Amino acid sequence: MKTKTLKKDKVNIITLGCSKNLVDSEVLSGQLLANEIDVVHESTKKDHNIVVINTCGFIEKAKEESINTILDQVELKKKGRLDKVYVTGCLSERYKNNLEEEIPEVDAYFGTMELPMILKQFDADYKAELIGERLLSTPTHYAYMKISEGCNRTCSFCAIPLMRGQHVSRPIESLVDEAKRLVQSGVKEVMLIAQELTYYGLDIYKKRELPKLLHALADVQGLEWIRLHYAYPSRFPLEIIDAMKERENICNYLDMPLQHAANNMLLSMKRQITREEMEDLVGEIRLRIPDICLRTTLIAGFPGETRDDVEELKSFLQKMRFDRVGIFTYSHEEGTSAYGLTDDVPQEEKESRAQEIMEVQQEISLEKNTEKVGKVFKVLVDKREAGRYLGRTEFDSVEVDNEVIIQTKKRLKPGEFVQVRITRAYDYDIEGELAED
Repeated sequence: MKTKTLKKDKVNIITLGCSKNLVDSEVLSGQLLANEIDVVHESTKKDHNIVVINTCGFIEKAKEESINTILDQVELKKKGRLDKVYVTGCLSERYKNNLEEEIPEVDAYFGTMELPMILKQFDADYKAELIGERLLSTPTHYAYMKISEGCNRTCSFCAIPLMRGQHVSRPIESLVDEAKRLVQSGVKEVMLIAQELTYYGLDIYKKRELPKLLHALADVQGLEWIRLHYAYPSRFPLEIIDAMKERENICNYLDMPLQHAANNMLLSMKRQITREEMEDLVGEIRLRIPDICLRTTLIAGFPGETRDDVEELKSFLQKMRFDRVGIFTYSHEEGTSAYGLTDDVPQEEKESRAQEIMEVQQEISLEKNTEKVGKVFKVLVDKREAGRYLGRTEFDSVEVDNEVIIQTKKRLKPGEFVQVRITRAYDYDIEGELAED
C-alpha cells in the first residue's frame, strides 16, 4: 500500500472490549505478518504510521471508549503523525453507516467478519492455511482460544447477536491443532471463550460437544491448564463438569453469567431459567466438584427492577456464596428486545445498586480468601511487579479474578508453576510464600 511516507509501513492494532476481540486482533496480526507487513499491538513507541482500531459496541461505556479512541487517532492523522486509520470490530459492524457520516476522516470501516477486506487495504492476501494461527499479544504462557463465533440466544438485553451473528462452532480438529501450536510456542494455559460455550457443536455436530472437545484438548501434551469462560446456565450439560472432574488439566473453574436472581427479572431478561433452577444447578455442580470455583456476572438496574429485586439478588449471593462476581449496570441498547421497555432506573441509581451488591460479594470474597490461609496451592507465575511476583491459582482467571502475591527472594520466571503457602488474605487477593523455601 502506498502512503505519503517513504519508510516501510508499520501497523499498530488497538484492541478494545473483550478477550474475543483480542483473539480477532491476534489473527489479524498473524495475517499481516505472514504478508511481510510490520505489525505491533498497542505500541507506545509511536513508530507506526497506520492504526487499526478493533472496537467494542456491547454497552454504552464501551461505545464511548471506542468512539473516543477513534477520535484520538483521527486527531493524530490530522497532525500528520499517522497516514491511515482503519476501524473494525463490533461498533463498526453495528453503526458503520453512522460512523462513516460522523467521522469521515477514518479511511475505512469494517465489520466483525471482514478480515479479508481489511487485508486488501494493505495489498495483502488472506492466507486460509493460517486458520487458527495468530500473533499472541498476551504473555507467552497463556492464550485465549475462541471455540465459536456468534450466539443463538435471545437474551433481551444483549446486542451481541446483532454484531456477531448466529452461532458458528469451530471443528474439534482445528482447535486441537491450534492448541498444539500454542503449546509449542510456550503456552501453558488456554482459556476457552465464546459468546456461549455450552452451545458448542450443535450447529456442526447436531449435539452439544463441549465435553468431547474438552477431552480432546486435555490430551494435548504440555497443556497444563484449560479454563472455561461464559457458560450459559439454561440446559447446562453436566457432562462438562464430569470432564472437568476426570481430567487433571481442566481447571476446577467455571464462568457462568447468571445476570440476576429475581424470577421476574430473569423472565424479562429472557434467560430461560428460574432462580430455583439456578440454585439446583449450582448445587449439583458443587456436589460433583466440591472445590470448584464459580464465577458469575450480574446486571444492576434492568428495566422494572425494584428494591425488592435488589434485596433478592443480595440474599441470593449470600446463600450461594460464589467465589467471583462481576457486575454491569444495564445499558439500554437499540435493536434488543429490552429496548422496548422503559429504562426507568436512573444511571446514578444503577451504579448505587451495583456498588451495594458488590459490597455483599466483597465480604464473601474476604471470607473465602481467609479460608485459604495456611493452605498450599499450585500457582502459575504471571509477572514481576514492584519487586514481587504475581501469579494465579487454577481458581483465578487473568485480569478479572484474584492474584496471588508471592513473597520470595528466589528468581521466578513468568509461566513457571510453583507451590505457594498462603499467609495473608485480602478482599480480592491472597499473599503467600514458596512452600519449598
